[in-house]
Amino acid sequence: MKKFGERLKELRIEEGLSARDLAEKIGVSDASIIRWENDKINPSIEYLYALAVYFKVSSDYLLGLED
Repeated sequence: MKKFGERLKELRIEEGLSARDLAEKIGVSDASIIRWENDKINPSIEYLYALAVYFKVSSDYLLGLED
């Protein structure tokens, strides 16, 4: 099962976005994106939702609960 950070990084790269680009799109710092991708911290529910909407995936997919 893939971890949240791994899924997030894969989606970001598939979209051709830098961490800074994604951060600007959802309103966080690029450092937050990097910490999320490295599984150092987890996003709040608000940002989990924003990521799911932006990438058009479910939060369960992002969390690794479904493929």
